[in-house]
Formats: sequence, structure tokens, C-alpha cells
Amino acid sequence: MRTELVSEPGDPARPNEDFAGVGLPASGQGGALVVLDGVTPPRGETGCLHSVPWFTARLGGALTELTVSLPDVPLSEALARAITRTADAHRETCDLSHPRTPQATVVLARWSARSVEYLVLSDSALLTESPNGTVTPCLDDRLSRLPRARLATDALIDAHVRNKEGGFFTAAADPSVAARAVTGVLPRAGVRALAALTDGATRWVEKFREGDWGDCLTFVRKEGARALVDRVRELELADAQERTYLRRSKTHDDATVVYVEL
Repeated sequence: MRTELVSEPGDPARPNEDFAGVGLPASGQGGALVVLDGVTPPRGETGCLHSVPWFTARLGGALTELTVSLPDVPLSEALARAITRTADAHRETCDLSHPRTPQATVVLARWSARSVEYLVLSDSALLTESPNGTVTPCLDDRLSRLPRARLATDALIDAHVRNKEGGFFTAAADPSVAARAVTGVLPRAGVRALAALTDGATRWVEKFREGDWGDCLTFVRKEGARALVDRVRELELADAQERTYLRRSKTHDDATVVYVEL
């Protein structure tokens, strides 16, 4: 098994809000990967005393432990338990009902001798590659399908879109959101590699159009996860003035890539 993990902040002066981990059980059978992209809140009140990196570290740590230690618990249930555990850690000090309470996108994958399970919540991505080289993206595209008018202001997003029916969902403080995730199970024999990427890394495909998802996984396998992040940074700098591709987006975003060959 080959694993590779790269996570880089968009701004070296600010903490990285992503989380990434790979867990391998002591039995040596199977494993799991966890990738979170913490949601940077807009300026203003969040109802919480804690930072987004605090939240992603707590949630990511819980998910890494639960996905490995409870192999028979479905990933959606593991996510619900991890959200509850994290919420309990600051329920007494923070307003967890606030729409901007710390939250994150989620990618989980867990493999055994028989199967590969996956879960995706919000706009990070999981790519699976079959033995014949076919790459399939596992995506939660609800955010990308929303009309731009519904995302025009932070107030509109908070009131009508974020963790709302007909909008998009992230892992915050409500464990029921786990049931909203995109999930699936694949035969282990049908998967030879996995790549999980936060949206700072999926810019290679989604913003800069360097290639499709198959090209992206091939690039990571041949050149490495670090090379993908470095290429995204080059493209971001080249676009910093023209804003041809990024438009209203920030120039650099936290970028995380986890690659696993099974």
C-alpha cells in the first residue's frame, strides 16, 4: 500500500483550516482516510469561542478513531457520532445553533478485504480508480447547482441555504446532517486507488481546467500530491490580476490531497 498526504494553507500567515488523516488498524487489514475542509466564516459573530482549526482537529480526530475502531459502523453513523462528540466538547460554552458555528466539508473512505465505503458531504471530492484505469468522481454537487442569486450575500446563505433543505449541507453541530451525505459501497476488487481533495486542490479541474478528474488522479499518481498543489499555486498566481478563472474567489485557498493505492 502506498499513501501520500499533502496539506498546505492558502496563506502561511494563517492557520490551515483543513484536516487530513489516514488510519491503519493494528490488525493490518484495511484502513481509512479522512479529509475535512473547514469553512472560513465571514466577518462577524459565529456564536463560538473556538477557531475553525480547533473544530476540524476535533472532528477529524474523532473520525479517524471511529472509522478505524468501529469497522462495522456505517460511515454515516461514524460521522454522526463524531459530530456529537465534537459538539459536546463546546456545547456548554458556545451557541451551536448559530448558522456560522464552526463547520467543515467531509470526505471519508474506508477499505477492507471485501469493500470500499465512501462518504462525501459538500464540495470536497473523492476520486476512485478501477483496475482498468477508469476514474469515477464521488461528489456532493448541491452547492455547485445552486443559482448564484441564492449565494449573493452572507445573510441569504445563512437564512436560506446553509444546512437548509434545498440548499447545501456541512458538518457543524447537528448529527442528523450525516444522513444527507453522498454515500456508497464498492467491491474492493474494483478499486485500485483513491484520491481525496479539498476544493483548494480541486481548482486544478474545476477552476483552471487543466484536465478532467481522470487526468487529475493520473497527475497525482505520476507526479505526486505535492506537485498537484504546487501547480494549483502557479495557476493561482498567474490569475491573480486577471481573475479570469477565480473571479470573486480568494487567490489562494487551503489545499489538501490524500492519495492511497490499495
